Amino acid sequence: MSRVGKKPVPIPDKTKISLAGRVLTVEGAKGKLSRTIHPDVDLNIEDDQILLSIRRNDKKTKAQWGTARALVANMVTGVSRGFERVLEINGIGYRAEVKGNTVDLHLGFSHPIQFALPEGVSAQVERNTLKLSGIDKEKVGFAAASIRKFRPPEPYKGKGVKFAEETIIRKAGKTGK
Repeated sequence: MSRVGKKPVPIPDKTKISLAGRVLTVEGAKGKLSRTIHPDVDLNIEDDQILLSIRRNDKKTKAQWGTARALVANMVTGVSRGFERVLEINGIGYRAEVKGNTVDLHLGFSHPIQFALPEGVSAQVERNTLKLSGIDKEKVGFAAASIRKFRPPEPYKGKGVKFAEETIIRKAGKTGK
């Protein structure tokens, strides 16, 4: 049995849930999200919680059960509180600036990198930190990982783009004779 799938998803106040066929729509203070639920997973809305159950009892269906529960919980959290990822930019001359729907990154290359933010993701820059926020956890995380991929942190000086909660294991440089 899926331990994650068994847990009910609590519905906070001022959040509306509707199910039309296999499409779940969650609407809250921050916005509206919708997603198609896997055909092997059933969804029941009771009182102030969402309960998920499965139609068959095989290994793949149990995996989809836990995944579907996590996706539904992320939708409910996203429309009520939202998600945020913080990136730190370390290095001399490394900086970022937000221009409308794009982020200009100066990461030591001969040209600035222009990253177009996905729909529903916003960015703020404060000194050497870049905050990405939105209601869809998947889009916010993908945008943060894409920006980090341009210049991942290197282990000698720590230069590059890293997540705020990430720890870089530093290496000792070469030693002379």
